Amino acid sequence: MKVKRYREMIFTRGMKVEAMLDNQALTNTERRTLKWFLGMFYVTYFFYEVFFQAIYGPFLSGEKALKPNIINIGMYVMVLALLPITLVLLKKGKLFFVKYFFVFSYLFISISYEVLNVLYSSEEYKSGNAVEVLFLLFSPIFVNIKFFRFVLVALILKYSLAGLLLGTTEVFFPITLVLLLSVIAYIILKRFQVYVSAIRSSYNDQLTGIVKGVIATIELKDPYTRGHSERVAFYANSLARALNQYSETELASFYNACLLHDIGKVNIPDAILMKPSRLDAEEFEIIKSHPVSGAEAIQKVNGLQRDIDVIKYHHERWDGKGYPDQLSGEETPLLARVVAIADAFDAMTSSRSYRNALPLEEAYKRILEGKGTQFDPNLVDVFQSVFPEWAQFHQSYEWSYKKPLLNHDTREEVSR
Repeated sequence: MKVKRYREMIFTRGMKVEAMLDNQALTNTERRTLKWFLGMFYVTYFFYEVFFQAIYGPFLSGEKALKPNIINIGMYVMVLALLPITLVLLKKGKLFFVKYFFVFSYLFISISYEVLNVLYSSEEYKSGNAVEVLFLLFSPIFVNIKFFRFVLVALILKYSLAGLLLGTTEVFFPITLVLLLSVIAYIILKRFQVYVSAIRSSYNDQLTGIVKGVIATIELKDPYTRGHSERVAFYANSLARALNQYSETELASFYNACLLHDIGKVNIPDAILMKPSRLDAEEFEIIKSHPVSGAEAIQKVNGLQRDIDVIKYHHERWDGKGYPDQLSGEETPLLARVVAIADAFDAMTSSRSYRNALPLEEAYKRILEGKGTQFDPNLVDVFQSVFPEWAQFHQSYEWSYKKPLLNHDTREEVSR
């Protein structure tokens, strides 16, 4: 049971992180952005600290260049040491964690230096460092509101703590400056997010359009299943949304996977797929191959890889009597179990070449009867809550075909 729960946790709770890591384009973008961030930081830091503070500033005032004391040297060494540590973390796959570590570590080193420098030298407290203010202006390049907030809060806490430890009001100016610049940085961040959102929406629309085009081509083989994938996608998305554990991005990706859940049927001969009577054992074995064929068909399609399990396992059963791998209970990924209910419901409530559609009430009853045997019992409970939405969608759906003449009501609908 622990192994099952662990597998479920990996598929559901970790889905967002896996999605990001599986997206090579996003990973490469984050890596390049991090390099720009580090490069801008070190150039700005050493220009301000070494050139301006120690050389150019004293030159303008007619003084000699400042010689760094042991505390200055210690800080420079620790700041430089952050770079190789950051690169090690990067190689270990901590790509999305590195920027938080770097900012936190630098601010910790910075406040330690400032407190020690005031307490153990003749220097007075200096109201902040230019590179710390620029942290805010650099942060929008990650297009990450959480990182922006982290930098803003960390800077304010750093100056507030310095003011408390040193008993000085000099920190009011850098805090005020940080707050003012945070407005500018936030505006820049929101503009970046708008652009990214527009690109993402365009990409999703194009991907969905391509998916629907593929499905339309497949459904030309069997006019009686036309619209099946679209309806299953609606039902499954409705049920998944009711679980309240998936983001809009995840639901959009899941919707496309639902549209493609039967793509493997393109590999099924028309004579079997459109047979108006009961399939024999050999024909049914051929039908059962479509989930595996479908998973293989999309495994190299960028944007759909993380939903392969939805396509491969949507015919598994809770009691382990499904196919292709006879998974039972929580061994089957949650979203695949969601599609299993949606697929069965639409199969029962739509007309086929061998029988007319069942009434909605009868399909509802059969789903409840499958609780704990064919279907996940917890999902059946959620299904009951969303059934009115499904019924409304079904009744308003524009059916594009005439009902067939045959009416074999006793046929097991979910067999295909």
